[in-house]
Amino acid sequence: GSSTQLIADIDCTAGGEPLCGEHGIQGFPTLKWGDPADLQDYEGGRSYDDLKAFADANLKPLCSVKNIDLCEPEKKTLIESYLKMDKDELQSLVEKEEEKIANAESNFESELEKLQAAYEKLSTEKDQTIADVKNAGLGMMKSVLKSKDASDGKDEL
Repeated sequence: GSSTQLIADIDCTAGGEPLCGEHGIQGFPTLKWGDPADLQDYEGGRSYDDLKAFADANLKPLCSVKNIDLCEPEKKTLIESYLKMDKDELQSLVEKEEEKIANAESNFESELEKLQAAYEKLSTEKDQTIADVKNAGLGMMKSVLKSKDASDGKDEL
């Protein structure tokens, strides 16, 4: 065991569903790391060597409210400014920032739907153009062209 590190497994389809929602876990398996109040996505390799190298480099006490002495001056100042706020003011600020994320996700989904519709339209148009060209005699043109190439070759012998 470690006094500073925890590896946990959560079943997001059962009792762990609220915790998974709270931390934005949507796909499985998902690896998170960092301060439990501010978990970050792990995006590195999944081999033992990759995970060990990442753990050795990153899984140690980090700058946080509880470890403010480990913070760079800029981060320390930011934490201290949040600590000076009353709970309601800080909650309001968190909600505003979370709303920005929700709006960005909503905009992404909306624009993605438009892209999907455009893709489907372009794909249908492409397929129709290919079918029209083939139905207009492309295959026969190629066949005649090939027979001309074959007859040109026989004349040379």
